[in-house]
Amino acid sequence: MKTVPKLLLLAILLCVSSSASPSQDSDTDVIDKFISSQAARLAGEEYGEARKVMAGDLNHDGIPDLAILYTIEGMGGGNNHVQYLAVFARAKGRLVYVTHAAIGGKLRRSVDLTSIRNNVIFFQTLAYRANDPSCCPSRKGTAKFVLIGKKLKEIR
Repeated sequence: MKTVPKLLLLAILLCVSSSASPSQDSDTDVIDKFISSQAARLAGEEYGEARKVMAGDLNHDGIPDLAILYTIEGMGGGNNHVQYLAVFARAKGRLVYVTHAAIGGKLRRSVDLTSIRNNVIFFQTLAYRANDPSCCPSRKGTAKFVLIGKKLKEIR
């Protein structure tokens, strides 16, 4: 087996790691700025490891939009957390905020973004049973959301 010189390997890694497109970088910046401002307004912080981003057409224009599931925790110094769904659409090639809504969190339900199909955002959920502790909802379920105009609506 042939070994790759360290300098060549480093050059390859630098090329691969810098292959993100400028629009991907600016998309991340737009999303980060929105979530950071909301976290500051709520006196909390984002639990970054829980963020999920998924692309799919949500406003029926044939262009992929983004659905972002993110969690804000520690509001006001407490141990509460709220899960939000935000939608960003494409307008003239740029990512533009459309709306967001609280869809889960402590003592409500836990949600996990799973897919976007036919303009619908799908989630796996865990709801609270009567004897579940606040940390641990256990009733499995699903949830679906659609974008209607500039509002998110849960469909049953």
